[in-house]
Amino acid sequence: MEEQLSQRSGSTKRGRLWLVIALVVVVALVAQGILSRRAAHAELERDANEHGVQTVEVIKPARMKASQDLVLAGDIRAFSDAPIFARTNGYLKRWTVDIGTKVKKGQLLAEIDAPEINDQLRQARADAQTARANYLLAKTTAERWALMLKNNSVSRQETDEKNGDMLAKEAALNAAQANVSRLEQLVSFQKIYAPFDGVVTARNTDVGQLIDAGSGAAGRELFHIQDASTLRVFVDVPQAYARMVTVGLPAELLLNEERNRKFEGVTVRTAGAVDPVARTMRVEVDVKNPTGELLAGAYAQVRFQLTSANPSYTLPGNALLFRPDGVHAASVDANNRVKLLPITLGTDYGTRVSVVSGLNGDERVIVNPPDSIIDGAEVRIGRAAPSGGASQGARGGAGKAEGSES
Repeated sequence: MEEQLSQRSGSTKRGRLWLVIALVVVVALVAQGILSRRAAHAELERDANEHGVQTVEVIKPARMKASQDLVLAGDIRAFSDAPIFARTNGYLKRWTVDIGTKVKKGQLLAEIDAPEINDQLRQARADAQTARANYLLAKTTAERWALMLKNNSVSRQETDEKNGDMLAKEAALNAAQANVSRLEQLVSFQKIYAPFDGVVTARNTDVGQLIDAGSGAAGRELFHIQDASTLRVFVDVPQAYARMVTVGLPAELLLNEERNRKFEGVTVRTAGAVDPVARTMRVEVDVKNPTGELLAGAYAQVRFQLTSANPSYTLPGNALLFRPDGVHAASVDANNRVKLLPITLGTDYGTRVSVVSGLNGDERVIVNPPDSIIDGAEVRIGRAAPSGGASQGARGGAGKAEGSES
């Protein structure tokens, strides 16, 4: 009996033990579930807080150098350039120069044969001699009648008629002399001379060709002469730099085929006005060319070194916000809050834009700011983007400007 009671007591204790173990397991499972849910919830809260604050990249405004290079396309022309036409009709008798010949001012280039002009000159001189003889006779007659008038030998009416005849003969003599002078000039035009020192760049005639006077539809250019000892280089300067390019500003001429050589020049003239269509100002740069290395008509680039008393800052184009109230730059203050700064833009350099006002250089400007960004929003700075020391070149068809610094 006692043995049965002990067996029942042992089985009861084992049952209670298993029950306790089961309860402990259940409690552990419940606790683990609660803890895991709390951890997941906390992680979700952390993720929400982390993603609720936007991460941005910032840069510092780049300050432009006080001096910057402006490179523009230039058109090289000879200092003096003239087409040579004939001033009288005839046939080309001979020519004395050809392409590439260096000539001096007053040197004979060609001679035209015009015998009819010579005959007209001889006739005009004979007419002038006749007019002179008639004038001298009329003058002598008028003087004699004036003396006879003093003795009342002739009437005043007859004396006035003789004086009038003398004046008419004098006018005829002057007309004849003028005709002689005109024909002498035409005869002198039979010889064609160089108007200045230079080089013959074209010869468009030959012996025996019929020459027509003038430069119109009938006339034809006989020679072309250029004086390239000094070259005029014409440059169209964009409006943004027009005030900085002044007379006396040095310039460098650069040729594509000779990149290692620089030819010195100086700005001698400016148009003083901006073309209303192209928005550029025409500038002339003179370059000495004593050896003739530079060829007129060639293409070149002209480099100006511009100096600014108050250099501005530049920002990349992807750091600008265009709002209805103007252009802004989104900066981050010391409390990691967004501050929208109104700015005024200057020259567009292509990848960067100069800022005339609105920046002091210490701002942390957000790159690629979203359009929805607002003033005062909290942000997190991810990493600082490179500010881009030098502006990447202003290329607007006319040239480029370089020279901003970090």
